Amino acid sequence: MTLLALNVSYKRIKLGVANGDADNREMKKVIRAHGNSVEHISIFSLIVLALAVIQSALVVQGVLVVLFTLGRVLHAYGMLSSKFNVRRVAIVITYCTEVFGVLALIYCLI
Repeated sequence: MTLLALNVSYKRIKLGVANGDADNREMKKVIRAHGNSVEHISIFSLIVLALAVIQSALVVQGVLVVLFTLGRVLHAYGMLSSKFNVRRVAIVITYCTEVFGVLALIYCLI
C-alpha cells in the first residue's frame, strides 16, 4: 500500500497535479489502484486481527495472509499495467480470502 501511495505522489510531481486527478487518465489509474488497496487491506486487516484475538490456528491465518498478499500484488500490477485478466484473477483471490477469513471467524466462534 505504501508503494502505491508513493506512486501517486510520484505521478503528482511528474504531472504537476497538486489535488485531484486533473482529469488525467494516468493520474486516475494510480489513485484508483491505491484507493482499492486501502479498501480491501483495511477490511482484511480487521479479519486477521479478529482471528488472532480469538487465537485461531496460525496456519489458517498464515495461508490467508499469504494468499491475500498475492492477490493484492497481482491486482495492483493488473491495474497499473492495464492487464484486465490479471485483475480478475487477483480480485477472485482477494474476495475468496476475505470470505474464507470471515467463515473461519464464524467457525472458531461456534
